[in-house]
Amino acid sequence: MFPIRRLQHSFFSFACAVFLLGLSLPGQAETPQQILNSYQDAARTQAAGFSASSGRGGEFFRAKHGKDWSCSSCHTNDPTATGKHIVTGKTIQPMAVAANPERLTRPEKVEKWLTRNCKDVVGRECTAAEKADVLAFLIAGK
Repeated sequence: MFPIRRLQHSFFSFACAVFLLGLSLPGQAETPQQILNSYQDAARTQAAGFSASSGRGGEFFRAKHGKDWSCSSCHTNDPTATGKHIVTGKTIQPMAVAANPERLTRPEKVEKWLTRNCKDVVGRECTAAEKADVLAFLIAGK
């Protein structure tokens, strides 16, 4: 009977550790700047010395692309404003970090958002440089 108790204790300890680790993971958000830096580093593998530009990001955000849409078609020209999806009418919270501090804190969410929206708006996946520029624009909030 003693080995069973030891096994139960070990399993309980393991289960507690896994549970606590799971609770800590959602708290592992990154800063918008850290996420921007990762895209900027990826872009530098294509073009040495690349530096993200909020100006280029703003131009990209407002420019019409493949489907005659721009990012601002749904998100408005002002990233600090609330947008509205052009097809569904769904409200979209502000994209700018200054207006919505929860934006750009989860790398996997940022990548999912950029991948989906680039395919919808641009008609292709955006490059790391384009992603970095758009994030620089959203961080600057201009």
